[in-house]
Amino acid sequence: MARRPTIKDIARRAGVSESAVSFALNDRPGVSRDTRARIRRVAEELGWQANSAARALSGERSGAVGLVLARPAHTLGVESFFLQLVSGIQEVLSAARTALLFQVVEDVDAECAVYRRWWAERRVDGVLVVDPRTGDPRPALLAELGLPAVTIGEPGPPTGTGTSPVSAVRADDAGAMAQVLEHLHGLGHRRIVHIAGLPGLAHTVRRMESLRAEAERRGLGPDHVRSVVTDYSDAEGAAATRRVLAEPRPPTALVYDNDVMAVAGSAVAAELGIPVPHRLSIVAWDDSALCRVTHPRLTALVRDTAGFGRLAAEELLSVLAGGPAGVRESERPRLEPRESTAQAPAHTDS
Repeated sequence: MARRPTIKDIARRAGVSESAVSFALNDRPGVSRDTRARIRRVAEELGWQANSAARALSGERSGAVGLVLARPAHTLGVESFFLQLVSGIQEVLSAARTALLFQVVEDVDAECAVYRRWWAERRVDGVLVVDPRTGDPRPALLAELGLPAVTIGEPGPPTGTGTSPVSAVRADDAGAMAQVLEHLHGLGHRRIVHIAGLPGLAHTVRRMESLRAEAERRGLGPDHVRSVVTDYSDAEGAAATRRVLAEPRPPTALVYDNDVMAVAGSAVAAELGIPVPHRLSIVAWDDSALCRVTHPRLTALVRDTAGFGRLAAEELLSVLAGGPAGVRESERPRLEPRESTAQAPAHTDS
């Protein structure tokens, strides 16, 4: 059929009344088992699907969940993390015959506006919330709207009091950063710079705090170990690398918050004639093909990002089925040393 089939079309083809079709397709009593089966068979033959707007008006589910990403679009072009995350989410949702409604916006205010619109239009049954922030306004808004949600990453402190609990799946960012510093410190590095991501993100704050605490535990102050923030892009990663390598006492090791910045930083070092790893060691957060094809191959934190997405989608489906809010822990990223890290250069000032 050239147009969308209707209940009237199904009734005509099956030789029954429109009310019988409605009863059969909505699992309501009033038709025999054989008639119900015939109606459903005809509906499948015609390619009929329930109208999501009509389902919403009747109080039924929309059959979709939402994901809004509030980041500048130019920072997403080559970063593999979100592609892997979404692939894991989609794997679970597809098996549950649930659609994923995805949108990219510029900031959190725009993201909140999307949630309000989706709620008003009954477009989604729940949402997956990424990039938890310090002073995050989203949990309170979602609780106010009554829109079920799962946060991907450990939430930061809420903006107010009395916010209803929101389910979350989290990764141990602090423990992962401790692994990185232990590795570099064991190689003799005492001047380490963390090229971090966006400063308002809760996981960025946790990584920075963990780096500082682990450094202090080893007697290293901010003159030796510190973080600088960027927007996750290759351009800002390269610019930050140039700045710190031009300092009078440059670092002997750099830790990047994503693979894209790490590769960009490695290229800057090569351009400046600084050999990796003989004079500069490099570590990337979140392994990817980029880390493995770069020469030298980059030491990286390895984790199952698609599995992280699957865990989040499973938790949201559980919440939608009436399960309690809770926090689920993903596996801790593990450090895989490769050719980009080595003993700190000899004869460097501490």
